Amino acid sequence: MLEAKVTDMNLESFKHVFYRMPIVVRLLLAVCVIMLFFGTVIHLIEPREFPSVFDGVWWAFVTGATIGYGDYVPITITGRIVGILLILSGGGMLTFYITTLAASTINHENDLSKGKVSFNGKNHIVIIGWNERTRQLIDMIASKDTHQEIVMIDRTLNELPYQHYPVHFIHGEPSEDAVLVQANIEKAESVLISSGITTEERKADINTILAAVAIRGNNQDVQINAEILTISQVENAIRAGADTVISSNDFMSTLFYHELFHKKNTPPFETVLTLLNEQQFSHIKLPQELEGSSYKEAVIFFLNSDELLLGFIRDGDWVMNPSKEISLDSDDTLIILSAWK
Repeated sequence: MLEAKVTDMNLESFKHVFYRMPIVVRLLLAVCVIMLFFGTVIHLIEPREFPSVFDGVWWAFVTGATIGYGDYVPITITGRIVGILLILSGGGMLTFYITTLAASTINHENDLSKGKVSFNGKNHIVIIGWNERTRQLIDMIASKDTHQEIVMIDRTLNELPYQHYPVHFIHGEPSEDAVLVQANIEKAESVLISSGITTEERKADINTILAAVAIRGNNQDVQINAEILTISQVENAIRAGADTVISSNDFMSTLFYHELFHKKNTPPFETVLTLLNEQQFSHIKLPQELEGSSYKEAVIFFLNSDELLLGFIRDGDWVMNPSKEISLDSDDTLIILSAWK
């Protein structure tokens, strides 16, 4: 009675593990067990025609797959009966396994497109919000670094064809921990939160701030770049954990002003767009050898390394294109323009 109870427990444990495996794995195990069984049986029945168990298993696989090379053939009636049973059972099992594998592959691709598959990589960029701005951003990243992994989180987009865009799509609300876990936010390198373009500005900023809070709660070290539309919410975004706040409305208003009042034959928009596409800004502390030097001397110093000194930050004030004779202090932060590497 005790042995029967132990057997029942072992059977239940086996069922508990087996039926929680992916169906493709279960089918593969079933195919292997069946082929091993028939290979062993045919070896025992006809040891002369099938000298080893492996020879029997090989015959079982090629017979079950309806290939039939003819290198091993049962010659006795009993052996042929085993072959008939193999064709009736093993052949259908192999076909079912292949079709299931194909269906599983298609289903996995569909799940990727619908944002149901978790991302398992690391050092990736997480972009929140699908719109024309982020689509162009993805194209820019892909053109400059084909190896950079990108994860897109969006709750309004129902499907993003995996073969059309080089991103891993996660469908869901970016302020929910479960969605961020799917995006593997703990191992992300940086995050960009783009404002929703279909919602009212204040509501879009609130959603951005909530997403920043959730992201910072899951990863204390990740770089968070947040787009804010209303100036009153900039401080709240910083309190929520954003490292950089992009005030897109301020930028566009300034650009509109330049377009309206710029000098003739000087298109500001094209100039700024080309500059940002081909060059990058960086802030560095004043090198020790330039302490006390004039701005002109510093410009020449950086030109020798193919970099352009635009100005400096002193006591929180931005000084752009200053007088060439102004002296630089040790606490100045230089604003440098250099080519993308």
